[in-house]
Amino acid sequence: MGQDLHELSKTPSETAVVPASSRSRLRTSNKDYTLSVLIPVYNEVNTLMELLERVRDVEIQKEIIMVDDGSTDGTRELLNTQIEGKFPDVKVLYHAVNSGKGAAIRTAIGAATGDYLIIQDADLEYDPREYFALLEPILDGRADVVFGSRFLGGGPHRVHFFWHRMGNGLLTLLSNMLTNLNLTDMEVCYKVFKREVLQSINLRCCRFDFEPEVTAKVAKKGYHIYEVPISYSGRDYDEGKKIGWKDGVQAIWTILKYRFTD
Repeated sequence: MGQDLHELSKTPSETAVVPASSRSRLRTSNKDYTLSVLIPVYNEVNTLMELLERVRDVEIQKEIIMVDDGSTDGTRELLNTQIEGKFPDVKVLYHAVNSGKGAAIRTAIGAATGDYLIIQDADLEYDPREYFALLEPILDGRADVVFGSRFLGGGPHRVHFFWHRMGNGLLTLLSNMLTNLNLTDMEVCYKVFKREVLQSINLRCCRFDFEPEVTAKVAKKGYHIYEVPISYSGRDYDEGKKIGWKDGVQAIWTILKYRFTD
């Protein structure tokens, strides 16, 4: 009874519920697993070192696999002289010529040994501190695959391109219609997989069409998929953004193609 009275006497600040972000960190900061961070890299000399620092600062046991996809802006030299062999948790691989984001991700998957795999762009649009929240549905047994979502009301978002938002919405809608999923952000970078999930899928796409392809194939296999709200700091084309309208057309073709083929 004395203990109950003590609890009742606490101030509101003492009895406040732990924020969801803190709970996620507590639940996922154990050392019982390894996260493979797959980073396709193409012409990101201005952001690469800061991105690597942010990823390495996340207190999760991990391996970081960076795949240079034929960069021509000094990124390749930066990887070779300042990153490769300098960090025990970083692997660096190289493509002789530019083959596309999907091809770089496939190369990274082949080198991954972690229990779970997450895709991380080499720019600064996505915040690695959100790995904890993204992993939670997998670690507590609910999910096989987790998508981030820029449109579920997560953290801060840069106010950005209207037509990009409309294009993302239309591609997600078409994908949902043909996969019978209810995603809000199919084109998002942040996707987390159990390693055996990606190993069970025959990925073919080489460019940004990786996103609709992998979505269609995990849906077809019936894996449990969750979404987690994330923040987003989108950049302009003069800041290095690469995806364009032609990639949207290719995505539409990919959505239709993998509805009916493997």
